Amino acid sequence: MPDATDLSLTHLQAELARLDVRIEREVRRWQMAGQDPTDNFRGLKVTDEEALGLLARPFGASWGQTVDLEEAALAEAEAFAAAEEKAGQAAEMLAQAASEVGETLRLNRLAQACGLDAFDLDAFLICVAPALDLRYERLYGYLQDDVTRRRASVNLILDLLCEPGPQRLLKLSRFSDDAPLFANGLLERLAEAGGAPASLLAQSLAPDEAIVAWLLGEYRPHADLAGHALLLPSAEPDEADGQSDQVLAGPAWPALQPALHLEDDAPPVFVFQGPDQAGQEAVARLTAAALGRPLLRVDLAAAINPDRPAGRVLRAALRDASLTEAIACLQGWDACLPPETAGNAGLAHLLDLIDRHPLPVIIAGQASWQGRGNLRQRPMIWLDFPVPDFAHRQALWAHFIARCGVGAPDDLDLVDLAGQFSLTAAQVHDAVATAADQARLRGGLLDNRELFLAARSYSSPGLANLAHKIEARYTWDDIVLPTDQLAILKEIIATVRGRPLVLETWGVGEKLAASAGVTILFAGPPGTGKTMAAEVIASELGLELYKIDLSTVVNKYIGETEKNLGRIFDEASNSNAILFFDEADAIFGKRSEVKDAHDRYANIEVSYLLQRMETYDGVTILATNLRANLDDAFTRRLQFAVDFPFPDEHYRLRIWQSLFPPGLPRAADLDLALLARRFKLAGGNIRNIIVSAAYLAAADGGQVTMPHLLHGARRELQKMGRLIKEKEMEQG
Repeated sequence: MPDATDLSLTHLQAELARLDVRIEREVRRWQMAGQDPTDNFRGLKVTDEEALGLLARPFGASWGQTVDLEEAALAEAEAFAAAEEKAGQAAEMLAQAASEVGETLRLNRLAQACGLDAFDLDAFLICVAPALDLRYERLYGYLQDDVTRRRASVNLILDLLCEPGPQRLLKLSRFSDDAPLFANGLLERLAEAGGAPASLLAQSLAPDEAIVAWLLGEYRPHADLAGHALLLPSAEPDEADGQSDQVLAGPAWPALQPALHLEDDAPPVFVFQGPDQAGQEAVARLTAAALGRPLLRVDLAAAINPDRPAGRVLRAALRDASLTEAIACLQGWDACLPPETAGNAGLAHLLDLIDRHPLPVIIAGQASWQGRGNLRQRPMIWLDFPVPDFAHRQALWAHFIARCGVGAPDDLDLVDLAGQFSLTAAQVHDAVATAADQARLRGGLLDNRELFLAARSYSSPGLANLAHKIEARYTWDDIVLPTDQLAILKEIIATVRGRPLVLETWGVGEKLAASAGVTILFAGPPGTGKTMAAEVIASELGLELYKIDLSTVVNKYIGETEKNLGRIFDEASNSNAILFFDEADAIFGKRSEVKDAHDRYANIEVSYLLQRMETYDGVTILATNLRANLDDAFTRRLQFAVDFPFPDEHYRLRIWQSLFPPGLPRAADLDLALLARRFKLAGGNIRNIIVSAAYLAAADGGQVTMPHLLHGARRELQKMGRLIKEKEMEQG
């Protein structure tokens, strides 16, 4: 008796030996019918004698089947019958031996998984034989009276498996596209020479190469899944891998475990929804390990295309899962969901295919959906995979840092990393890997700055296509504001940092807060520091800052403004960025009574933006030059409002002093107090003057002098359209 590992291959050989008896009997019939195997032109010509023989041949019979073996040679007929019975018994003995050692023979597994009866299985064996032994090619050419036909035709299969006569034509239905042999992709029709379509009887058939490989003990994905399927063996994961998957899975794995032991005849279908794909994959691996099965991971989104519709790809995935006895993890399920304008018939069909599959299935995607229109017989376990919460993110940062291969100091700020960046598990992994690469490059340990930069880079680079990214250059030392305004800015930062503790750990977000978002209003004249304050907040929090000019977003066509805003917020939903909406007056003017359609839709635009701000989990800042233009009902719904006053002389002097770069050469007699007293300008104008004076100094003496600053002030006042008094331009 062969080893258990060889039983399937030995059984396949035994079944082919049984097939050999049929082929030998058919060859003998052909020979007794007068076919000359030594004729070099046999199958390439039709003689007059052969033509008359064809006319005389009974319906539905081959040359060989015109001969009755029992009449020609009873002993020979009995010998063929005995040989076929003996070959069948040998195959049955191997099946019994496999059953005793708890093994399912691959050929029998194929028949079970694909719903093949005895005729289907023999037809498949006839087609697969030339792929295993080339002698069948010559035999098939002989039996088909055409040496160029080396693959079995439908007609040859009927010759070998059926008795002559019209009854055999009833078996033609087994070769239709929806019959098991073709619906499961076991066989394919070969193109005829010249591309001319062949009748069903004349069609040559070949086995799927992936099935041939599987019969020989090697899993190879169906051609429709090539490059998009991965079979993970059912081996027990080591302790480190198991712990890693549990960290990735977070709270989803404990929530799923009770469903693994449902008292139900039909295995469940697990539906994973949400953006955390790495968490979904981890739970899938843990589920397969808990059930003691392999995991077949299939990327549906990558496999489906116009030439390979969803139903075809899903059939291939479920077939491979059945053959390997694996749990099918169908990733990218969103590609199977119908558009909003389409019906659910296609989705219902896909769910019906899954419903008939005998093993557990995992459906994984991002979008939420409902399976309507299918009368399912199996329980469906729905599990959400949102962006990990604060506690889960903190565990992920610690886990990936510990496994990145680079040392880390004890003072890494994982609390702020987890609190400021709402990243998925995969994004956290990539951010740690990027920071680790930088640490290797400089030959040191991980540090907070590189981790924050890496986390920002993986937040969502697509937002840069819709808004202007501002590099946060300013810190607390650069901004000049009254004490109360500075206190509010620090309260904003404390609020952003404290969101995980307050909303999640303390549970305030369950009832008292609609979202984790922080909405802020900056109001004040141009140049008073609104953009600088936004940069300070971004710099302090380590977040990206994106500026959106609302005057460019507002569109005169009804509905377009909402679409523009929707694209920005949709992209920002995973960006963890600060959204700085400038020129808010363009959309947030005082709302009045609705007098016409434009007034009504203007109010809709305001309401839409307010709604998106309230549901956005990041920081949103609105900047306006005149707070009085904003609707009071709107401002009441903002968490913070900061007024940026026009600076008086005291604050103007501080602005002059803070804006001068330390490395800018300047004369010792610069009278910044005179400039602050003489020119009533905001910080933005003062900055422009210093920049202009620096360029003048570069071309004249190499250091900034009072004449350079006064000249810069003249140009700034001219640009503003202000009246210039020559006495103000004097140095004394």
